[in-house]
Amino acid sequence: MTDSVALELWGLLLVVTLATYVWRWTGVVIAARIKPDGELSQWFSCVAYGMLAGLIARIVLMPIGILAQTLLVDRLAALGIGFVLFALARRAMLPGIIGAVVTFCALVALRDYGIL
Repeated sequence: MTDSVALELWGLLLVVTLATYVWRWTGVVIAARIKPDGELSQWFSCVAYGMLAGLIARIVLMPIGILAQTLLVDRLAALGIGFVLFALARRAMLPGIIGAVVTFCALVALRDYGIL
């Protein structure tokens, strides 16, 4: 490797590092001024929950790929179990997610083995 190539690589590393840390520093400065309970933060939260609800509805009602080969009743049952566990666990997401995944996997496996 020649000295000019090594110098170019070090220069590129410096530019990439600066690009990364400039945005991180900007985020730290801006985050210190954001009110977590402000109207803008609440709006972003509502938009995020709305997008998540739309994505979940899309996945359950109009799946693509291998998920489209499963029955709607299995997907709805897993969603229902996940929601019930979420509510029972005082809105903790992990129990709901685990419960929904386990329910869905169990229903699909039982159908594959001809039990359901």
